[in-house]
Amino acid sequence: MTFNKITSIIDDDSGATAIEYGLIAALVAVALIGALGTLGGDLGTFFTNISGKLPALPN
Repeated sequence: MTFNKITSIIDDDSGATAIEYGLIAALVAVALIGALGTLGGDLGTFFTNISGKLPALPN
């Protein structure tokens, strides 16, 4: 290997972009899990109240 090939390998940062996108996706997933965990019980109660107010379907 020549010195130019070694420096081109060291300077190659194309994999860093993929890692950054992966970290952003993981952060968004953690935020969604936290938000849905907090709101999950409230949403269940909300839809239970709505379904209790709807008229029953005929058989």
